[in-house]
Amino acid sequence: MSVTAINTATTRTQPSPFEIGFMTFVEITKDPRTGAPPSAHQRARETIEQARLADQVGLDLFAVGEHHRTDFVGSAPPMVLAAAAEATERIRLTSSVTVLSSEDPVRVWEQFATLDQFSGGRAEIIAGRGSYTESFPLFGHDLADYADLFREKLDLLLEIRARNPITWKGRFRPALDNADIGPRALQDELPIWVGVGGTLASAISTGRLGLPMAMALLLGPITYHEQTVEMYRAAAERAGHDPAALRTSINLHGYVSRTSRRARDTMYPYFARGMMDNNHQRGKGFTMPRTAFDAQTSPNAGLVVGSPQEVIDKLLAYHEIYGLDRALIQMGFGGMPQKDVLDAIELLGTEVAPVVRREVAARKARTA
Repeated sequence: MSVTAINTATTRTQPSPFEIGFMTFVEITKDPRTGAPPSAHQRARETIEQARLADQVGLDLFAVGEHHRTDFVGSAPPMVLAAAAEATERIRLTSSVTVLSSEDPVRVWEQFATLDQFSGGRAEIIAGRGSYTESFPLFGHDLADYADLFREKLDLLLEIRARNPITWKGRFRPALDNADIGPRALQDELPIWVGVGGTLASAISTGRLGLPMAMALLLGPITYHEQTVEMYRAAAERAGHDPAALRTSINLHGYVSRTSRRARDTMYPYFARGMMDNNHQRGKGFTMPRTAFDAQTSPNAGLVVGSPQEVIDKLLAYHEIYGLDRALIQMGFGGMPQKDVLDAIELLGTEVAPVVRREVAARKARTA
């Protein structure tokens, strides 16, 4: 990274009117045409190429999800993001999500603060409970403690961010007595978002803490999270936080191509295969017929799929419904060929993002 790039990253204070990012789980899926899976090495190198292009075409964020199985390469998002940091200059680097419930918050802080230093102040954390639960037994945690683990560990992570040294005591890890935890982040305050699925209790607790909320929407109506946002902002206001100052985001599956039909035809076979092979958080994957997929790409459904104009319209609809500040789009899930993923990243950055940003900025100016 050049000195100029580092200075640009560290002096950035204001996000764009609407941030758009590319997200990946770095999954390994059998090609639906050949039945052969890519190697972990191939997927790792493809991921860094995706990050590099996302940066070059002006996307705001590059995000990596955490999963602990051999059909995913992203078991250690900070390492993937660190590699991406060296291949990029401006794009922000975030987990999506860090499964904080089964992690040690001290180590999470050390890793992301180190990433922040190496990247010139571009690191973020999206902390979540985890919809994939294989990490709990792997690291010796009881799923019966699912909610308590997250609450305690988020508390510790926020305490580490706020002060150093730190004295702290909890139930699930050894106490800390005047512990010196380093490095410190390069940013004045390393952003910590909370990932929320569909649990209203999670949204309420996030609002009480006054933390930014990152929602996830796999399938369903575009309005799926209306109550989530409503309860989040109401809880924030009751706790003395200004709801208007709190940031919200949504993580989505999608794909953009030159035409609507091409986008759907390209995405469907890989997305369907990924849902069958990689979607094991509920015990097994599930079959998705083409008719069901097409229904989920309609204007009132959650998937963000289509031509650049369709994707622009869908993202603006999400902004209108929720007042969002950003969207992270997972494109290529299910082992889509690299060329198709790169083509979509380029269109998202060059044709979709500039229009969405301009329109959202104009909307904000009209209501100011």
